Amino acid sequence: MPKPRSQQISLLNTPYYHICSRTVRKAFLCGVDKETGTSFEHRRRWIEKRLFQLSQSFAIDICAHAIMHNHLHLVLHVDCEQIKQWSTADILQRWHQLFKGTLLTRQYLNKQPLADYQLTMVEQTAKVYKERLMDISRFMRSLNEPIARQANQEDKCTGHFWEGRFKSQALLDEGALLSCMAYVDLNPVRAAISPTPEQSSFTKHSITY
Repeated sequence: MPKPRSQQISLLNTPYYHICSRTVRKAFLCGVDKETGTSFEHRRRWIEKRLFQLSQSFAIDICAHAIMHNHLHLVLHVDCEQIKQWSTADILQRWHQLFKGTLLTRQYLNKQPLADYQLTMVEQTAKVYKERLMDISRFMRSLNEPIARQANQEDKCTGHFWEGRFKSQALLDEGALLSCMAYVDLNPVRAAISPTPEQSSFTKHSITY
């Protein structure tokens, strides 16, 4: 039986994880559909843009990525030390870059006067947001959901775009981390999409986070 997500991701064991997410119904993330001649290269830009946006808000670094025709690979690092230094305002500002937040959190950031009990509620909300900003499941949900909506709208269809939930593998030591990053970088080469990782526009070599 598949392991629960809570057993697959444990920051007590390691902050590094290899993530893989695959599409359904032969949907494309990039490349050209040989049957119709339709190019889906623009979807790669959707994903890279969203990855960059998420990396600016979450306490999660993107060590490597590769966007293939029907799946994507990520090597993620949860920066637990970084998030310890964030103030309440830092957390709320980062959350609001992606989501609306609450009326009280918006008032707090706008420096509007708040009663003591309201400030307590803001602090409690910030603690919830803090946990979410270091949560890989929340990160992947924030990546996959908008991409699925855009793709479904473009394909003029409804239903699932991604094949269930993402797959996660803990990288428990430096050797595993380096091997996995090399594996991810070489994906486009093995698929004959690019002659070398450095020339690939589907990996970390194509974008600076």
